[in-house]
Amino acid sequence: MVGPARPLFVLFGSSIVQMSYDHGGWGAILSDIYSRRADILLRGYFGWNSRRAVEVLDQVFPKDAAVQPSLVIVYFGGNDSMGPHSSGLGPHVPLPEYIDNMRKIASHVKSLSDSTRAIFLSCPPVNEAIIRGSTSGIFSEIVRTNELCQQYSEACIKLCQEMDIKVVDLFTAFQKTDDWLNACFTDGIHLSAEGSKIVVEEILKVLREADWKPSLHWKSMPLEFAEDSPYDLVAADGKTTLNPSSWTFYREIQWD
Repeated sequence: MVGPARPLFVLFGSSIVQMSYDHGGWGAILSDIYSRRADILLRGYFGWNSRRAVEVLDQVFPKDAAVQPSLVIVYFGGNDSMGPHSSGLGPHVPLPEYIDNMRKIASHVKSLSDSTRAIFLSCPPVNEAIIRGSTSGIFSEIVRTNELCQQYSEACIKLCQEMDIKVVDLFTAFQKTDDWLNACFTDGIHLSAEGSKIVVEEILKVLREADWKPSLHWKSMPLEFAEDSPYDLVAADGKTTLNPSSWTFYREIQWD
C-alpha cells in the first residue's frame, strides 16, 4: 500500500468489468473522475458467471481485511443469461440460481463493514445480429438474446429492490440512445466508448442521489493535497499562483 489512504472502490464482475479500461472504458473514466479522491481496483474476470463469483467471494473480499472498500460495483448476468449448451458445459446459470447467487454476493458485500456501499449493474442488451454473424469457429453455438438478457436484468433489479441495494438498469438505459445497437458495442456484447459513457452517467446519477453518509459522489469527496502552493503555475498578474487541483478542462465530458 502507498499513502495517503483513500476510500477504496472495487469493480467486480465479468468481461464488461475486466475490459472497462479499454476502448475508452467506464472503469478508466471513473478512475479519472475520482483521481486524488478514491482508489479504484479492478476485479474483472472474462467469461465468468455468478456461480464462479460466489466461489471466490472470500478471496476477493476477505471479511478480515485491514481495509474494506467504501464502494463495490458488481456486474454479473450476461454470461449467466446465455442459453444452456446441450453438453451441460458453458457459462449458463438457470435464473433461480442466478438470483440466489446475486443474493449471496450482495449479502457478502453488505457484511464487509457498516460503511461499505454497493451498486449492482443489470444485464445490458446485445446486438443479436452482430453476435450471430461474427461467432468464431473456435466456439460452439452462442445463444445470447435480448429476451434472455431482459429476464436476467429484471431479476437483478427486483432482487436489489428487495435487499435495498442500489441498482443501474442498463437494459433500459442503453436503449434510450439513438442507434444503440451499433453505437454501444464493439462486438455486439462488449462496450464501446459510447456504451461506457452511459454506464458512467448512470453510476454517477446513483452516487449523486444516494443519501449515503459520507457521500461517495466525486464532487463531495475531498481532494488529496489540494492546498495552494507557491510551486503552482504563476498567474497572469505575476504575483500569485493558480491551484490546478480541481481542474477538469482536459476531459472530453464535464461530468456532473
